Amino acid sequence: MAARVRTRLSRSALGRLRLAAQGLAGPGFRSVPDAVRSMTALQAQDLQASLWAVGQRVPGSRVTDVRAALDHGDIVRSWPMRGTLHLLAPEDLKWVLELTSGRLIRSLAGRHRELGITAADVDAAGEAALRRVAGGNPASRAELFGTFEEAGQSTAGQRGIHLLAMLCQQRQLVLGPLAGNQQQVVAFDEWIKEPRTLDREAGIAEWLLRYLYSHGPATVRDFAWWSGIPLTESRAALAEVRDRLVELEFEGTQYWLSPETAGLLDTGVPAQRGVLALPAFDEFLLGYTDRSIALPAHHADKIVPGGNGVFKKTLVAGGAVIGTWSAPGNGRRGSVVPEPFDAVNGLRPAAQKSFERQAAKYRRFLGLERPGG
Repeated sequence: MAARVRTRLSRSALGRLRLAAQGLAGPGFRSVPDAVRSMTALQAQDLQASLWAVGQRVPGSRVTDVRAALDHGDIVRSWPMRGTLHLLAPEDLKWVLELTSGRLIRSLAGRHRELGITAADVDAAGEAALRRVAGGNPASRAELFGTFEEAGQSTAGQRGIHLLAMLCQQRQLVLGPLAGNQQQVVAFDEWIKEPRTLDREAGIAEWLLRYLYSHGPATVRDFAWWSGIPLTESRAALAEVRDRLVELEFEGTQYWLSPETAGLLDTGVPAQRGVLALPAFDEFLLGYTDRSIALPAHHADKIVPGGNGVFKKTLVAGGAVIGTWSAPGNGRRGSVVPEPFDAVNGLRPAAQKSFERQAAKYRRFLGLERPGG
């Protein structure tokens, strides 16, 4: 039976516990692979944002460290759930896809009919693609699309990207090493040497447990939305792992988290002061279906203008989003600019100094500023 903690909670405390669980407060993670493995899946639809998301969780890391991990296959990037790119540990991708791909593929059936994609078309594209990348010969997306065309498969009108995504869902292809800021495509079985295999029930239970350890305090509904696993199966999985979790109640809702994270309620929840400059699409905000813990509803449009699905970089303080920030030229001109929600008063002096430290960390991560500079 799960331990239940009875304590007075606030949104700030819940948000700061999430920062700690995600490695954004406290000691962080020891290495790039450790951070990605601990998060299980980390938002990566924007490649540059995902590099900084890892960098924020691994103290002292540089963008070259994260790129090297992608180049060596120590972490992988694919579409494991919700049709969205994420970073995962290589051994986790196969079993996660086995849990999620069937539902996603069924959801795309209508779009595939519009594009004229049949099962035979996917097979033909897959055979041609595997011949092209066999023997450790990565292909750029343009080269792969050329291979599709040579096999009689048009890539026009999003047909190419849907064929590629289907082959990734079927575990024939995966995104591999970087060529500049584009990832090349490689053969799944050649790139991922030691995939794990889990049956569906065990896989969902492990995934739920790892999600609540890395994202908690969170709800079962948060996990069901995040993973794409039906709520009924998610609830069944909770029954299997709840004895390894701690339960918190806040405003009538049950939240779950690891005993280690819950222990911070006794020893001191970090991140009460200081500012974090998080990338666009960071898990701290996108990792939950209910984002009200960290983002007041009246500020939501400032993070996703017009609800267009494009999330801005966020400033976080005290477990809550307090604004956005920008880095013209990706910070390469040295300019990292805070844009707090309180445009009149701006950041207080202590918060401004904290942000300046974050800006320096960001520039060091990109290799634009030496340590101590």
